Amino acid sequence: MSTKTIYSIIESPLFPDLTDLCQSGQFKELRFDSTRKAISQLRKEIPDVVIGEFVYGYGNNYAGVNISNLDVFFYSLQKYAPRARIIVVVEKGEREYVDKLAELFELHTVLTLPADKAELVKSLE
Repeated sequence: MSTKTIYSIIESPLFPDLTDLCQSGQFKELRFDSTRKAISQLRKEIPDVVIGEFVYGYGNNYAGVNISNLDVFFYSLQKYAPRARIIVVVEKGEREYVDKLAELFELHTVLTLPADKAELVKSLE
């Protein structure tokens, strides 16, 4: 059994803790506190799974061009790792905006925070 690489793009303390999954040896997690750092890593190591925490762009620099904090990373992901499974975690109040992102990118799973551990494990299978 080969180890799968997970990119975790973390924006808040609500992000699910994957320590238990990674200790099993099935997964290796690379944690990023910005999409810029994750994009830089794409050139070095291709992820099998990306778990990104969605933050909607309310009239800030994301407005108009980008929907959220994840858009630019997902465009890069299409180039470097087009087969990577995308899981988005989102706070309940921003869930409605994820549909706009899903129009642009194929999202495997969308989980509302705090994410249920069993649902997360199921989406990784």
